[in-house]
Amino acid sequence: MSRIGNNPVAIPEGVTVEVKGNEVVVKGKLGELTQEFSAVEIKIEDSQVWVTRPSDSKDHKAKHGLYRALVKNMIEGVSKGWTKELELVGVGYRASNQGQKLDVALGFSHNIVLDLAPECKVETISEKGKNPIIKLTSFDKQLVGQIAAKIRGWRKPEPYKGKGVKFVGEQLRRKAGKSA
Repeated sequence: MSRIGNNPVAIPEGVTVEVKGNEVVVKGKLGELTQEFSAVEIKIEDSQVWVTRPSDSKDHKAKHGLYRALVKNMIEGVSKGWTKELELVGVGYRASNQGQKLDVALGFSHNIVLDLAPECKVETISEKGKNPIIKLTSFDKQLVGQIAAKIRGWRKPEPYKGKGVKFVGEQLRRKAGKSA
């Protein structure tokens, strides 16, 4: 039994949710998101979204909580938005942006330039004496997570000194290194 799937999702003010066939459309002040669904039924009652499954088959149980979580993330995204912050830890690691172009220096022979989707806003924060921070903001949680994972994948944090691209607040497993 899906415990997450049984909970309703509240629809806040200024957000509209429509079910068209096998597609959910969520509109809010920040944007519009659509998601196709299968194996579940989605109903809107009393400014709440209910996700129900037709049977207790393994496929229906698996998708019950999934689609409820996706709808919740869509509603929260178009009303509040999602933010991911990445920290560049290392000597000479820098980040800058011109509009939607992110320019990152991570110790390679060349800088990495990434063109971001128009739905995702990027901001770089560079203060003297602190590590540079890349701040990604969007109404689409999947897009923000995918871009953040791509940037982190260029130089993952290594376990000895902790150098690399890490999420702000991420706890790294550190190793002791050689003992003399």
